[in-house]
Amino acid sequence: MSDPQFFPLATSLSFGEVAAISGAALPEGADAARMITGAAALEAAGPSDLAYMDNPKYTDALAATSAGLCLVSSRFVMRVPTGTTALVSNAPYHAFARVLARFFPTALKPGSMFGSQGVAPGAFVHATAVLEAGVTVDPGAVIGPGAEIGAGTVVGSHAVIGPQVRIGRDCAIGSGSTLQSTLIGNRVIIHPGVRIGQDGFGFAMSPKGHMKVPQIGRVIIQDDVEIGANTCIDRGASRDTVIGEGTKIDNLVQIGHNVVIGRHCVIVSQVGIAGSSTLEDFVVLGGQVGLAGHLTIGMGAQVAAQSGVAGDVPRGARYGGYPAQPALSWARESALLKSLVAKRGKTSDRSDV
Repeated sequence: MSDPQFFPLATSLSFGEVAAISGAALPEGADAARMITGAAALEAAGPSDLAYMDNPKYTDALAATSAGLCLVSSRFVMRVPTGTTALVSNAPYHAFARVLARFFPTALKPGSMFGSQGVAPGAFVHATAVLEAGVTVDPGAVIGPGAEIGAGTVVGSHAVIGPQVRIGRDCAIGSGSTLQSTLIGNRVIIHPGVRIGQDGFGFAMSPKGHMKVPQIGRVIIQDDVEIGANTCIDRGASRDTVIGEGTKIDNLVQIGHNVVIGRHCVIVSQVGIAGSSTLEDFVVLGGQVGLAGHLTIGMGAQVAAQSGVAGDVPRGARYGGYPAQPALSWARESALLKSLVAKRGKTSDRSDV
């Protein structure tokens, strides 16, 4: 069985080119013309590979690496072995990402599964849909009536774009995703299996049963948003659900109706956000965080993984726990509880003697 290369190398780069892309300077005496033909982890990198290191956990791997060129911060430069050229950067991970994007541009977002261009045989595009030049539609995809899609956008196999949906330019719509009642900006990445614009969970409850409330809002997704696989974003009920510019959403996230998420937020896998909550700009939610409805999470706030948030979180705050509270209080409470358990254990041991 052959060993396929799923992301082919787009180019080779010289040491000098890597330095220019990363924003770092080559050390004195380094060969600027020497070529780098790939990138790899520290332990797997060879003399023609670029690696990076910015975590103290990997100092041993750095000392043993065979990489030709390694991006490191100044604090670790003395651990770089003799055969490796150190390229010092204030942010090695960011620098590595910039170079990696030049090496493997097809790994940045989902592309056509068939490497094709235009509307493929087997796709269905309604006669009233409007596709700008340069749109790619893979086999099995369905574009509904009145939909509009901008130039450079790729629609994956078996994706369904509902009536009147608007998608901007240079977007990637992953295979098997469904979009309805949605307006999308430019350079948005939607990974496979995402569901956007379906009903919000709205019922008028009573002892006689629960009456379904029509959900008549939309989903607005601004520029440069990325949405991970199998995430669900409900359309608004009486107002729109909004995802702000530059926000990054991981896989398996649930976002309820009327939720408003600000710019450049980070939402990690398995988060659940109940309806009508607001996240201001630059909020970070760790994995499996749960937010009750009608809350406000202030600008720049961070909530630790697996926390349950039942009330508003102030701007810039660090919260954690269940129920979530300021991180310092949570840490003190956890330490006190651990101490009490330990003392109880010692008392029980003495009573058994």
